[in-house]
Amino acid sequence: MQSKPLWDELRRICPLISVGILTADLMSLGSELKLMEKAGVKLLHVDVMDGCFCPMMTVGPGFIKALRTPLLKDIHLLIDEPLNKLESYVAAGADMITVQVEFCRHIHRVLQSLGQMSNVNDPDRGILRGIALNPGTPLEVISPLMDELEMVFLLAINPGWSGQKFIPSTGPRLARLKQMIHDANKDILVGIDGGITRNNIADVARMDADIIVTGSAVFDGKTPLENAKFMISALTKR
Repeated sequence: MQSKPLWDELRRICPLISVGILTADLMSLGSELKLMEKAGVKLLHVDVMDGCFCPMMTVGPGFIKALRTPLLKDIHLLIDEPLNKLESYVAAGADMITVQVEFCRHIHRVLQSLGQMSNVNDPDRGILRGIALNPGTPLEVISPLMDELEMVFLLAINPGWSGQKFIPSTGPRLARLKQMIHDANKDILVGIDGGITRNNIADVARMDADIIVTGSAVFDGKTPLENAKFMISALTKR
């Protein structure tokens, strides 16, 4: 893995939350983004679903391009065979792109292609490449991919269905993932995505992930600024 300025920056300031914007009030998106900036959020998470990998359909490159914000755009592609779609998301301003390893027939090709693309926000920044693993996907799939990765995310729920609770086995699974990365003498950011609430953020923070993705716990329709500050504060107390 080649060092990238963006990766170096995130490694320096982790742990971080990445806030899922699709749970915000989309009719007041500009003001919601301003609240996240005010709270000190650094990463804006967008779940792109095509109705194939999981039952929901969400947004595409047009929505991502329309996000006017200095926050880093953390794009999670929950889509079937993303290889031919990567360029459109890069052109839309993605800073970080994570793909689901289960739906990439040629995962090396996907990661290598992404590694050759330039960040339209800042060509010197680089684009961070990540893979995400469903709760039932064996961790061993990352072993042949570590030279092409900057991030690995473990999903703590099965994507596409609302109301799921955090899967307890995610903690031991994360510990094993970190050990695998250490044993391979690599430095890869690790994250947890799904089922994060105000009630469990402190416990999840102690699992020592670099990035924790949260959405509805911040955008609850009531106090998104205070919620974001609360989640950030939980990470600093881990």
